[in-house]
Amino acid sequence: MTTTAPPGPPALQPLTGPVPGYAQTLPLCPSSVAVARMSVRTTLACWDLEGMTDDVVLVVSELVTNAVQHARPAGAPPEEPGWCRLTLEHPEPGTVWVSVADLSRRRVIHRDPADDAESGRGLAVVDGLATRWLAQPSRTGKTVWVELRADT
Repeated sequence: MTTTAPPGPPALQPLTGPVPGYAQTLPLCPSSVAVARMSVRTTLACWDLEGMTDDVVLVVSELVTNAVQHARPAGAPPEEPGWCRLTLEHPEPGTVWVSVADLSRRRVIHRDPADDAESGRGLAVVDGLATRWLAQPSRTGKTVWVELRADT
């Protein structure tokens, strides 16, 4: 009897444009959040930006979690959860661009949760850490883009 190993996490792929970067397509399932965090740590270590790791990991965790929770196609079977695309770019020293694209046209909603609410603070966290950010609708869904800068 032959057995095959389960597939590993999707690989980071280098970008080919003028800005150094990596992209990764992730299924819309909870385990993708941990994969995304690992990808951020690996990428920032390669770019010698370990000092930004905590902030970038937190932002990516929030964005991928939002995609997993809100962008999954309605009624999708577990074996076809949909996907999101994480992109990390390093346009200049001390700057990281993060984007998460998905196929959902649901708008990003910045909430003001009650003090005892267990969720709803993700975009407030992003807003607090980002130099700037935006949610951009597209023909096929949306992209949330964030710029983070190292403390100077």
